[in-house]
Amino acid sequence: MTTPIRLAISTCPNDTFAFHALMTRAVDWRGLAFEVELLDIERLNERVVAGDIDVCKASFAAAVGVADAVVVLPSGAALGFGVGPLLLAAAAGGVPRGPDQLTLLPGRHTTAALLFALFHPRSTRIEQVVFSAIMPRLRDGTADFGVCIHEGRFTWREQGLALVEDLGARWEAETRCPLPLGGIVAGRRLPPATIATVQRVIHDSLRFALADPAAALPTMRAHAQEFDDRVLMQHVELYVNDWTLDLGAEGRRALDELSRRAAAVGVGCGGRLEVFAG
Repeated sequence: MTTPIRLAISTCPNDTFAFHALMTRAVDWRGLAFEVELLDIERLNERVVAGDIDVCKASFAAAVGVADAVVVLPSGAALGFGVGPLLLAAAAGGVPRGPDQLTLLPGRHTTAALLFALFHPRSTRIEQVVFSAIMPRLRDGTADFGVCIHEGRFTWREQGLALVEDLGARWEAETRCPLPLGGIVAGRRLPPATIATVQRVIHDSLRFALADPAAALPTMRAHAQEFDDRVLMQHVELYVNDWTLDLGAEGRRALDELSRRAAAVGVGCGGRLEVFAG
C-alpha cells in the first residue's frame, strides 16, 4: 500500500530543477504516492501558515512563524552567499524613506519581506504583489521601489532599473552567515518514518539533477518567467549548492540566526526552526 504525500513546490527554476526527477518519476518514490502542485512562493507560504501541507517549499520567514508545527528537511533548501533579494528602484539615486513612496514586496511571509523589515523598518508604504509583477510596476512608474527575487536578480539591468541595495549582502555582512531563503518543510503530524522517506526521495531527485542538469530544462522552461536557458541555468548555479543537498552545521547556524532576528521584529512566536534528523 502506498502512502499519499501532498507535495507543493514553487515555480522557480531551482525548485523545478531539483524536483524534475521526482515529478517525472525518474527516481524511485520508495512506496510514496506524490501529488505535486506548483505555486507562487507566497501561496506556498500561506499553505504552511494555515497548516494545509504534508510537504511544502516555504520561505524560512514563513516557516519560523509555525516552527512548532513543521520540521525543515535537510535537502532542498535555497541558502548561500550572494543569493539575496535585491532592493530595486525605478530610477537611480533614491532610497526608501517617506510615506509618499511605495515599495512592492513579493508577499508578507517571504524572507525578502523579512529582510526589508529588518533593514528598512517603517521606511515607505508597502504593497504585497506577486513577485513577477514587481519589475513591470517599477518600469511603468506605478511604484518607487521593489524587492526582487527569482530570475529578476539576473535581468534587472536589462530592464533599465537601478540597484538600491543587495539585501543578502547586508545580511552576510551583519551575521557572517549564508542567507537562508527557503526550504522544504514537513508537517510534524507525519510519522517520522514517512518524513525520512520523503527526505531520501528528494535527495535522490537532487542527485539525479546534478548528474545531468540539461535533463531538467524542459520542466524548468514549462514553469519559468524567463525562457532563456542561460538565465535558467544561472539561477540553478546560484541557488543549488552543497547546502541544497544537506544544510549541514553552517546551514543550521544560519537558521538559528534567522529565527532569532525574526523574533526580534515580531515575526513568528520566538520558536527555533528544527532540521529533521531522523
